[in-house]
Amino acid sequence: MLIGALFLISGAQKLAGIDATQAYMLSKGVPIMLLPLVVALEIGGAAALMLGWKTRLFALAFAGFLFLTAVIFHSDFEAPMERILFLKDLALAGGFLLIFAHGPGELSLDMRKPIEG
Repeated sequence: MLIGALFLISGAQKLAGIDATQAYMLSKGVPIMLLPLVVALEIGGAAALMLGWKTRLFALAFAGFLFLTAVIFHSDFEAPMERILFLKDLALAGGFLLIFAHGPGELSLDMRKPIEG
């Protein structure tokens, strides 16, 4: 739930500050046409993870997203904060890979049993 909340808030902040988000993406050479996909992953993917729906799929998507984010946005290792953000993204990617490997919890939608009747 907490890792999902992090990305739900992040996606909402991107929408609230869309001009700044677009400028930042362009400054790193990332086409702004990718912004809707990023926001969809962060908000929709976070909600899916929090519900435990398609957990492994979204965990893998987030792991790839975070690896790319680390390399594209936080690879200026001369700046100490960028090194920290790079490692944070890699650590979160590792967490998502654990979720991918172990799957959802018992209360997730993925684990619900069909109603027999």
